[in-house]
Amino acid sequence: MKNFLSLIIFIFTLFQLSSAGAQQVHVLSERAQFTGKINDTQRKSIILQNNADEPKEYVLKFMRGEIGSSQDIKVCIGDQCYDPRQDLAKIKLALAPNEIFTDLYIEFDLGITQTKGTFDLHFSNMDNLRDVFIIEGVYEAFAPEDSEHTNHEDISFGSIYPNPSNRIAQIDYQIKNPNANIKLHVNSVIGNPIEELTLSPQQKTALINVSDFDPGIYFYTLIVNGKNIVTKKFVVKK
Repeated sequence: MKNFLSLIIFIFTLFQLSSAGAQQVHVLSERAQFTGKINDTQRKSIILQNNADEPKEYVLKFMRGEIGSSQDIKVCIGDQCYDPRQDLAKIKLALAPNEIFTDLYIEFDLGITQTKGTFDLHFSNMDNLRDVFIIEGVYEAFAPEDSEHTNHEDISFGSIYPNPSNRIAQIDYQIKNPNANIKLHVNSVIGNPIEELTLSPQQKTALINVSDFDPGIYFYTLIVNGKNIVTKKFVVKK
């Protein structure tokens, strides 16, 4: 019985040592943090260390987290950049024995709306799936307090004025891509649709007649080619 228990303890200890030794690469950098104004693009360096006495090759297996539709993320090895949402198999790292690898970067476009979130990049050894490392990232985009404009590749879009409004509310805009399908949706505070406008490239101002609106809070949303770009609030008063 004692021999059997000793064998179990030995196997368990061996398994723990094996598991502990499975991870050969360590991320020396703190988690990648992207914080700034909307429309900013930032680039962060990621430093890795191969603790093994042999070369190692890793591939990006998956990315966990939410990246907004107006945001963009790239994983760069030197000057070659890839989209981790599409190019998983192309993102490969080759590390020499005991190398400190400094040629890995993450580029992040903070997008055009205020938002925040996290993401994780999971790399796996191509020869040993238990040998993994994870790069953690966090992001937060905020609008400048003195900025009332949204800049999109298809349109430059201002804020409603006057705000509060009681008769005619106006929004200035300039369409950069005349082929884009651009609409403005107006909704009540509980989400009921109130009005829908199609923005014309021949015009530079959208007019909303709010004289028949009930007093209260409303939201207007810019939709470009079916995608929600930005939502803002305005008030109707009598």
